[in-house]
Amino acid sequence: MAVRRGVAIVLTLITLAVIVSFLGVAFIYVLVSRGPSVEDDSTLVLRPGGALQETTPDDVVGQLIASDTTTVRGFVENLRLAKRDPRITGVLLMPKSLDSPFWGKVQELRDAVLDFRKSGKTVVAFLEFGSDREYYLASAADRVYLLPTSALDLTGVASYEVFLRGTFDKLGAYPDFLQIGEYKTAVNQLTQKSFTPAHREMTESLNGDMYEQLVRGIASARGKTEAEMRQLLDRGPFSPEDAVRFGLVDGLAYEDQLDDRVPQLRQAGEMRRVDGSEYQRVTARSLGIRPASRIAVLYASGVIASGKSGYDPGNGMVVGSDTFVEQLRRLREDDTIKAIVLRVDSPGGSSVASDVIWRELVITRDDKPARPLVVSMSDLAASGGYYISVPGQVIVAQPGTLTGSIGIFAGKFVIDGTLAKVGVTTETVKSGKNSDIYSPFARFSPEQRVKVGQYMEGFYKSFLMKVAEGRHKTPAEIDMVAQGRVWTGAQAKDRGLVDALGGLDTAISIAKQRAHIPADEEVDLVVYSPRRSFYEALTQLGRSSSSLGSWAMLMNAGVARQAMSALATPVTAFRRGEPLALMPFTFVR
Repeated sequence: MAVRRGVAIVLTLITLAVIVSFLGVAFIYVLVSRGPSVEDDSTLVLRPGGALQETTPDDVVGQLIASDTTTVRGFVENLRLAKRDPRITGVLLMPKSLDSPFWGKVQELRDAVLDFRKSGKTVVAFLEFGSDREYYLASAADRVYLLPTSALDLTGVASYEVFLRGTFDKLGAYPDFLQIGEYKTAVNQLTQKSFTPAHREMTESLNGDMYEQLVRGIASARGKTEAEMRQLLDRGPFSPEDAVRFGLVDGLAYEDQLDDRVPQLRQAGEMRRVDGSEYQRVTARSLGIRPASRIAVLYASGVIASGKSGYDPGNGMVVGSDTFVEQLRRLREDDTIKAIVLRVDSPGGSSVASDVIWRELVITRDDKPARPLVVSMSDLAASGGYYISVPGQVIVAQPGTLTGSIGIFAGKFVIDGTLAKVGVTTETVKSGKNSDIYSPFARFSPEQRVKVGQYMEGFYKSFLMKVAEGRHKTPAEIDMVAQGRVWTGAQAKDRGLVDALGGLDTAISIAKQRAHIPADEEVDLVVYSPRRSFYEALTQLGRSSSSLGSWAMLMNAGVARQAMSALATPVTAFRRGEPLALMPFTFVR
């Protein structure tokens, strides 16, 4: 009897726990679904900073503490809704340190700020510290304030390359790589001690174009000529007083003083603030806006590899070809989707995985010709990232997007000399003339180099043909702008690799037009891929590859952590002997 009574008590407790849990979840759902409480005459406060994310991290840590992370799209959506929200009278923009060495996402946010200002509402920017990216974003505001003790670190654009060949020589290691394309410089950082002429030409071109974009954007915002802006940049960095004197900021203030300095954002003596992390719970429906059509937004963020997509704790986002194909096949079956926008933020990766994704995108595009496929490029859509973009009927990029890099490389590290330095000897037993072709203890023989080169040439020609087909050009025309060369989005548009300049909203507008959806009609954006559950993230933690994704880390970490891991990617991240469609790494500040 006692045992039965005990069992009954345990079952009762379990039942009560389940009921309480259910009621708790239901209560939280009701609170969240109601949206935040926003007073009339409120100011929306946005604090973009760190590594601007395309999607919310769904690794274990992200599941626990980063669920309220505001993505790039989240910031843009906040501004888009606040533009139409009668309760919001203005925006206080407070950029924090932006870790990314790229410019595309910053331009996306800046475009959204400029669009918000068309509503007639006020945007005020406040900088605790202003480097180039933070100030470039802040300059889109009506007024810019700087902390009284903070310098404005605005000097221009510089690129930094790291070459490791001398180090490998000292270690007795030999980077035995082949590359297709004069400008395919990803392996130069391993095989060279300094710039090759082509490498320097490309880097100077990218650096110069981004500098001119910076000059034009700030000059336009601050009412200066481009010549004046170039002269000013040569005088930077600026003391707080000089930043005011030269008209780069409108005043100096501490945050608590903004209420007095900006009457446009003050009601009844104080600024009523609503934080962006709270405001992102506002939806179009809560403002009485009813979406009528559905457009899918499919994210390809991270390094491209075979297998499953995921998030490696030490390396970042991975676009797995298996997962991507599964998503596309599900999407094709959804007849409610009127258009597809592919959002790419990838430096490339595996040529094989890129080809698998390309093929599935072509099938998806051709399956329903009336359902448009439009590509939106973020910071990066280069090499394999460009490969998967070419099925798009229209390609949209930011002026500062890095794209192109149509080329491949392959190879291995030979470490017999390194081992010899510490007294290690090796011997090889092989069956088959080329069974040791990827041996780490011997360089490619002349015959092996020819064989590897032939395969790479074949893949490069296939790459050119697929780009030519997608861009309605001949392979010869594409080859002239290929050869592994990286372009800014603005340069790529001039050369026919990109169709339009803009962000995700521009791509959505084009998709609506092609799908015959009225321009002023609100659409429901259906995001792929859905976030993993906490259990899925936890189970993958033990299976994560420790080597994948220095390039993916690049999009999720500060610059200080990126150098060595990025340089190691070509030899650690992919299958042995696999040709890689991966862009070179450059520090751009």
